[in-house]
Amino acid sequence: MNWGTPPWTIDFRPEPRPLPASADFAVIGGGFSGLAAAAWLRKIAPRKSVVLLEAAQIGSGASGRTGGLALSDVAIGPLEGTEDVLDAYCKTLAELGVAGVPLFGGVYEIGRNGGLRDSPIVWEDSGALRVVHEVPGGTVDAGKVVSGLARAAADLGAAIFENTRVENIEFASPLLLETSAGTLCAGRVLLATNAQSAGLSGLSEASQAKFTLALMTEPLAPRVLESLGLASGKAFYTADLPYLWGRPMPDGAVMFGSGLVDLASDAELAALDIAQSVAAGLFTSLEWRVRGLHPALGKVRFSHRWGGPIRFGRSWQLFFDWHPRSRQALVLNGLGGDGVSFSVYLGRWAAETLAAGRELPPWGKIGEAQGD
Repeated sequence: MNWGTPPWTIDFRPEPRPLPASADFAVIGGGFSGLAAAAWLRKIAPRKSVVLLEAAQIGSGASGRTGGLALSDVAIGPLEGTEDVLDAYCKTLAELGVAGVPLFGGVYEIGRNGGLRDSPIVWEDSGALRVVHEVPGGTVDAGKVVSGLARAAADLGAAIFENTRVENIEFASPLLLETSAGTLCAGRVLLATNAQSAGLSGLSEASQAKFTLALMTEPLAPRVLESLGLASGKAFYTADLPYLWGRPMPDGAVMFGSGLVDLASDAELAALDIAQSVAAGLFTSLEWRVRGLHPALGKVRFSHRWGGPIRFGRSWQLFFDWHPRSRQALVLNGLGGDGVSFSVYLGRWAAETLAAGRELPPWGKIGEAQGD
């Protein structure tokens, strides 16, 4: 596997310990959603034991390879019950002691039609790209969010296990999780694995894993950022196709992302090498595309190239529902590229559902996606 190196630093490593025989709650997946859920479970149910199982290392999947955009809506539009997502995201981080992370200054929605007359962005990309709207949201340091959530979960008493892959779940009572480190009995389980382990989540027929690409330029001078319309530091994404997203970084570098590699299975994802085959060609195309956006980028050099796994449900559906085989296992998946704010927000919601019986939303039903 060679997924490249993202620019984020994750500085949390859990203390080694033996896997317990049982836990009140088990969380599968060490990304934004899983870490937020584990921390929040301990916060609202401190007498209950929480075990988080991550197949590789904390943040090694989509959460540690994201571009770090935090938005107020998802790809399919507003979702009932999530109108306060940005405020709730900030409050959750604050209550967990994850400080200094959100950078909300708005996000540019750019497009090839109907651009603002005084648009700060004036690029060429299959037509003239201009700012169409400015939407709520902003950018975060994904490494700090992952590290902060993991540290909060551990400080609150959650037991975090890296390199502990869940290989099978026996849907008995209690649930039996067969892992690479032994068997764990759990009263309730959250499956927050996003692009990976679709079979465990019961989503093999209802969703598809893909691999998305990103790259980052060398640091650019302030005058160059000004000419690109990015001096404000705002992130951007296109409202039409061909899709493009990105953000300036604190050191003046600019991140750009676009392109999807279709994947047939988890095994194909695990074997993917960004220096070969389809991914390599897409990176070459993306580099040429970035250089063609504006004369100031014509000879730009790139410091980072990387990708990350994401999962899409049919018609961009998110999955937030009980597992088809058990009302003791909750599935949170299909977040795709919908931003860190929703991942943390829904991780907290999942914890409140598991521990306190909070009702699930009307959207996100797995059966609907499977045509049941």
